[in-house]
Amino acid sequence: MTFIKKIKTKIEKVIHTKITEFSSLSGGCISNAYKVTAENGKSFFLKTNTSHPGDMFIKEAHGLEELTKANAIRIPQVISYENDFILLELIESGNRQKYFSEDFGRRFAELHRFNSSEYGFFEDNYIGSNPQINIPTDEEKNNWTQFFFNKRILYQLSLAEKLGNATPELRKVISLLENKIDEIVTDNGEQPSLLHGDLWGGNYMIDENGNACLIDPAVYYGNREADLAMTKLFGGFDSKFYAAYNEAFPLPDGYSYRENIYKLYHILNHLNLFGGGYYSQAMSLIRYYI
Repeated sequence: MTFIKKIKTKIEKVIHTKITEFSSLSGGCISNAYKVTAENGKSFFLKTNTSHPGDMFIKEAHGLEELTKANAIRIPQVISYENDFILLELIESGNRQKYFSEDFGRRFAELHRFNSSEYGFFEDNYIGSNPQINIPTDEEKNNWTQFFFNKRILYQLSLAEKLGNATPELRKVISLLENKIDEIVTDNGEQPSLLHGDLWGGNYMIDENGNACLIDPAVYYGNREADLAMTKLFGGFDSKFYAAYNEAFPLPDGYSYRENIYKLYHILNHLNLFGGGYYSQAMSLIRYYI
């Protein structure tokens, strides 16, 4: 039995009807994507992959389910998942409604108002295809500076060492950065916010009603400034989005100064995912502070 036939059999047991069509969809850079149509006419979105870490779809499902708890932005409903697939509600693409950016900004602010008492998450997950370490030590649970530096920057440095992407220069500047981290990353007194974790222009879609829908999360609870910084790395968001966000949930003083430290995490991750092209950008972000 082929891989797709095995998946088909599993899905039919979940939805209690026959699958009549698998249509390949474009756009995925890690997994294969399909539109799955059932005998009763209902359609679903399916992602499959046999080469990624075995729990990636499980962690994605948990992240989508966590985002749903905030009831702030549309999230695809999780239908079923196993190690080798995730089956989601199919959301048809549409065109932006007139006040798309403003509505998206306000809804993103509402997502960040959904809080936890501790930083991190109940499990580690993935940022792209790299591990994202979310389980905090007792000391990190209530200390954002330590959580962020240890679980984000130092972990990416250790990954760079393992993959051969680290240099003596990179080690040195991150050591210098560590000496200043308490001045850069400060506790603003807010509760840990629910974060999408990897929000750029490719990780949201516009639904059939012209509104934003979040996909492909790397969820954890952290400082909301980290989520906003990621939105500024690869495009997809305009000034109206940020103005509406800040009106709904004003950012603390000094956000623009701290923005680069949060960008650094994602640039180091891209260095470890894609190689040396991101090295100079990482160095530039670090030197902003040292």
